[in-house]
Amino acid sequence: MDIINKIKEGLGHFSPAEDKVAHLILSDLEFAATASINELADKASVSHASITRLAKSLGCENVRDLKFQITQSAAIGERFTTSEPIEKKDIFHVYSSIQEILELNVGLISEEAVMTAAEAICNTRHCLIFGVGGGSSMLAMECQNRLFRLDVLCNAHSDPMMMRMTASTINKNDVVLCLSLSGVSPDVIAAARIAKEYGANIIAICPLGELADIADVHLPIKTQESDYIFKPSAARYAMMAAIDILSSEVATKNQRRSKEKLRRLKIQLDQHRNQNSDAPPADTRFPLGD
Repeated sequence: MDIINKIKEGLGHFSPAEDKVAHLILSDLEFAATASINELADKASVSHASITRLAKSLGCENVRDLKFQITQSAAIGERFTTSEPIEKKDIFHVYSSIQEILELNVGLISEEAVMTAAEAICNTRHCLIFGVGGGSSMLAMECQNRLFRLDVLCNAHSDPMMMRMTASTINKNDVVLCLSLSGVSPDVIAAARIAKEYGANIIAICPLGELADIADVHLPIKTQESDYIFKPSAARYAMMAAIDILSSEVATKNQRRSKEKLRRLKIQLDQHRNQNSDAPPADTRFPLGD
């Protein structure tokens, strides 16, 4: 349990003096993280001993440990800790944030990098796709969804142990496509290093960082988070666009094989939608897989 939650859970159960210090900490994390014990005691109108007792009540080794944990909690930003209500945004804010993240990323990925990555994928025996967390794991599956229909043998993995195990079975010149919205995902980085040891080509879709440094081909993205914490991050649209850029290039390079696979998909999907009718589909432009 993080220190802020511990303090909130303890309110009303501390001694009156400890309660004063707890309320002071919650009202001003920045001050509590940087103030001396004298300043804390003076502002809360309590003794030094009360602050020490609160630290012990919270399971901290001492006041220094308490302040260190407060500093860690304060580092996430006031937008997550303020008691002030956050004004509701209208629905158009969702569209504008998507547009802003896409505009931020236009031109970041070079034609040369895309062509190199697509060439490696077209020539690979097997492509592994790694991504963990809410956004990257979902987009790893989406990447598999894009590539299998282009006649690319691929498998997406989000479980850290499976990523390590499959990375260790890779053959030389196989491809590992790594996705990370932060670029500092420890599990993806560890699996990428394992695969690289065995001669895999590492392609990374991520911001600049440790994962990008490991990659043989880096398709860069940038993220941008707003202060409105109640809307899902728009960063995943930047990664989705990068995946679409890459898969489009793979489809073009591999078009003799990919066109045939797409034709088969179209036939089977149309038949599925018209199981109870002999008539051709009214709309020939349905998406290739809902």
